[in-house]
Amino acid sequence: MIKRRKKAIRRTTPRRGVAKKVVKTPVKTTLKKEQEIITSYCISANGFPADINILKNNKEFVPVYEVKKKTIEKATLAVLNRIREKLVKDAPVEERQVFDPKRINQIKNAFIVKVKQELKREIPDLPVNKLRFLSGYIVNTTMGLGDLEIPLNDENLEEITVNNASEPAWVYHIKYGWLKSNLFLPSELQIENYASLIGRKVGKRITVLTPLMDAHLLSGDRVNATLFPISSKGNTITIRKFRKKPLTITELYTSNTVSLDVLALLWQAIQYEVSIIVSGGTASGKTTFLSALMSFTPPNQRVLSIEDTREIKLPKFLHWVPLTTRLPSSEKTGEVSMLDLLVNSLRMRPDRIIVGEIRRQREAEVLFESLHTGHSVYSTLHADTASQTIDRMITPPINLPPSVITALPLVVVMYRQRRKGIRRVFEIGEIVTERTEPKLNVIYRWSPRDDVLSKVNESQRLVEELLLHTGMTKEEMKKDIGEKKKVLSWIFDYKIDNLDALGRIISTYYTNPSFILKHAKKDSNPRDLFEWS
Repeated sequence: MIKRRKKAIRRTTPRRGVAKKVVKTPVKTTLKKEQEIITSYCISANGFPADINILKNNKEFVPVYEVKKKTIEKATLAVLNRIREKLVKDAPVEERQVFDPKRINQIKNAFIVKVKQELKREIPDLPVNKLRFLSGYIVNTTMGLGDLEIPLNDENLEEITVNNASEPAWVYHIKYGWLKSNLFLPSELQIENYASLIGRKVGKRITVLTPLMDAHLLSGDRVNATLFPISSKGNTITIRKFRKKPLTITELYTSNTVSLDVLALLWQAIQYEVSIIVSGGTASGKTTFLSALMSFTPPNQRVLSIEDTREIKLPKFLHWVPLTTRLPSSEKTGEVSMLDLLVNSLRMRPDRIIVGEIRRQREAEVLFESLHTGHSVYSTLHADTASQTIDRMITPPINLPPSVITALPLVVVMYRQRRKGIRRVFEIGEIVTERTEPKLNVIYRWSPRDDVLSKVNESQRLVEELLLHTGMTKEEMKKDIGEKKKVLSWIFDYKIDNLDALGRIISTYYTNPSFILKHAKKDSNPRDLFEWS
């Protein structure tokens, strides 16, 4: 009777200690394992190894990006800090060296050598793998961004964000989207120090008076930083990572981003100097796609690219001059705007001008003026469809006269489907003139249901312009497209995805088309015909 009475009390009495036991029993039987590993891989940051686990955690609404590092004992950590302080004191860096990327890499390599020498002296008989691991730790904490160096060296990530010191860093994975990491920066001051370190290396400052900064890492990754109280929860760093190996037309084709027919059409358009604007939403792959298309540039033409941050990458042997803007100093002097570079570029005898993004009216006016004066122009714009691209150009803040827009022949629209995590060419449209007003003719459109880029209309303006400026007949144009498709299929079959290798094949096609076509038909291995690293 007494035992039965106790059980009844446990069911009805809301005492804290007893209630906990009642809740805990069914939870164990209904909940699955708290977390499971979705995928795992290893990366190395300057020799410092880390295991990456992407976890599905029942306590989190998004997957977790778990970084597992080797622990360092306190005694060893004290030795490492002593070595670091000694080397920093003995090897001061002059201010003029900070702005020279080549010099910074030389300094970094020399620093790594000295670190290893000091480690061998302080800890004799250190195994090679441990020497690499400890030297990597010193390099990351002295010349890098500490723990952030690990996700920075993860090729699977597109974005790394630090929102403040009290929250974990977030990362954007190319396959799994936004993930919450287990990395924390120790303080708001540390976030500010990292932002200042990034800025100093490219000649920019972030202070209380100038709390916003756009900069880039020496690797080319784009960085934005903000300071409290502009960002009210704390200091922030946002790093947009760019692939160390540029995305090429081969990878775009094999990932089904674009079809063979469209690539052949765009190759023909670029060869014969047809200007193109690539539009799309944020992170839809506009600049990546434009950069990949530029490998179709003939080698005998001078190309100038104008960007806020270096993203465009062309084959090394092309006649290419990259230009980047510069923000004003804290004294409000020394600014070099995109408009300044655009106006200046017209005095540098360019055959083709690439502009990172059209944002303002004056930039667009100069861009279209250069188009009217015979230059081939390539740029990007934020718009979701080809019709929206036209609307954006003729309404504020760009606000160009409709008659000016008709100088632009071709619009390519990129689309990013977040549900499936894919990027696709959404539309290919040409701007035709109807009573001095721009009118859109969509040639290709992507079907999300079938995941196919299909032809919806015949070309009007593009065919007419090519017939006028090249002197080719329609039959010759079709033959030219067929040859290009044959060469592209040959490249894709052998998975030639190196930017310089692709550029060499395409440049050789321009100078000796019969040679390339002969080997494409024979299905020769391109690697046996060309030498590239």
